[in-house]
Amino acid sequence: MVLAGHRNRWLYTELKEVRIMGLDDKIGNKGEGLGGKIKEGLGKASGDENLEAEGHKDQASSSLKDAGENVKDAFKQGR
Repeated sequence: MVLAGHRNRWLYTELKEVRIMGLDDKIGNKGEGLGGKIKEGLGKASGDENLEAEGHKDQASSSLKDAGENVKDAFKQGR
């Protein structure tokens, strides 16, 4: 896509960077959720209730962040 004028190219670049930053956040959230599942599994296997609870907490935090990203995406699409 070719945009006329220097200012338009700058705006296009800025929007592209915002999309990439959102993707980074989503990947990080998925990683946090996966880490939580691993902690939970290790806690169950070793009988460490604290580690298991920490895994649950990490998964809940990841889910909450994902929900926030979905809300932001919905507002972006509504523009």
